[in-house]
Amino acid sequence: MERPLWEKSVKSASGQLGGVSLPFERLRWDNAVAESFFHTLKTELIHHEDFQTRGEAQQAIFEYIEVFYNRQRKHSNNRYLAPLKYEQKFAGAA
Repeated sequence: MERPLWEKSVKSASGQLGGVSLPFERLRWDNAVAESFFHTLKTELIHHEDFQTRGEAQQAIFEYIEVFYNRQRKHSNNRYLAPLKYEQKFAGAA
């Protein structure tokens, strides 16, 4: 059985042993956010399109993220607000 990354003598670019800069529990949850995003991207965009070229796919993904996902799509982690509206609403609270 292979040893976990943090047990190996591997140094990351930041120089930390094991290549892990976050506690393991937090690192696991950070990965869950990325996996959730890519699942959403695939189910809401990729699986519903038939891209003819790589450029067409890149443009559609860019528009999905920048126009829809970040500005319009409501997120449960943001009190069901779009990220842009969430930032605007709570920027003054910090």
